[in-house]
Amino acid sequence: MKQTIRQKVFITREIPEEAIDLLKSKGYKVNVYRKDAPMPAAELHKNLKDADAVISLLNEKFDATLMDKMEKCKIIANYAVGYNNIDIEYAKKKNIVVTNTPDVLTDSTADLAMALVLACSRRIIEAEKFVRDGKFEGWKPKLLLGIEIKDKVFGIVGGGRIGAAVAVRAKAFGAKIVYYSRHKNEELEKLTGAKKTSLDTLLNTSDFVSLHLPLTSDTYHIISKEKLSLMKKTSVLINTARGEVLDEKALVKMLKQKRIFAAGFDVYEGEPNINPGLLELDNVVLLPHIGSGTVEARTNMALLAAGNVIAVLSGKKAITPVY
Repeated sequence: MKQTIRQKVFITREIPEEAIDLLKSKGYKVNVYRKDAPMPAAELHKNLKDADAVISLLNEKFDATLMDKMEKCKIIANYAVGYNNIDIEYAKKKNIVVTNTPDVLTDSTADLAMALVLACSRRIIEAEKFVRDGKFEGWKPKLLLGIEIKDKVFGIVGGGRIGAAVAVRAKAFGAKIVYYSRHKNEELEKLTGAKKTSLDTLLNTSDFVSLHLPLTSDTYHIISKEKLSLMKKTSVLINTARGEVLDEKALVKMLKQKRIFAAGFDVYEGEPNINPGLLELDNVVLLPHIGSGTVEARTNMALLAAGNVIAVLSGKKAITPVY
């Protein structure tokens, strides 16, 4: 009796076991790189050579050279909403489907963006350190004064799913919403009363600016030195999008000069390396890229990635293709 050759799925890092179990239950041969660190290039090439599908992370760069080594691969299922780590045009030429994990991490990332807004505006990290350092001597009228959200202008740069979810949360705090986006978001406007505006106007009038843009050639350093100079001295800037949409060096100078009140980061240029200037500042909150870091979001991301793999390897359309 002829033995059926099982299709191979390679997963470049440990993800929630529910997704791995799902793939195995469908009869796929699943190989997972179990070390919690980027894989050496030689090992990555070896595992991709005969894989029918791969579930990848943002820090693995799928360029033409790497994809040429993927002799059997039908799908790259990115375990992220972003996919700037993949050469999409070359994947098309190779007939490799590329998918991502939208929607399932919207709420977790929006929650974290608001956590950064509150941490920056109310100086939470400074205050916590103040107590731990034994400096708290009782209530004082001018101790660690922050900024309220109510009645302030809250600017959303990027009116997609996550940006809209942050706008809804900011509206609940009593903020007035403005947004910058290539396309009009009628649902966002209906839910929050948001007004679409130019980027310059948004930066010039907003008390809070939250970045929610994908990284493309058009959005690289879209928040440049010149754009940062438009912001109010009392404003707060939050980045949970991609580090490269913001000129960090320029921002560090402005934060040092108190030309911006505070900034909160979950992503960085050159990640995981962090600009040393940011580490020196008290008016900055720094997080280790945990926007989607909830049990619910990470599990659903894994299940969606696995679902995309199952669909494509079964000859069906991907659930969330990026092209």
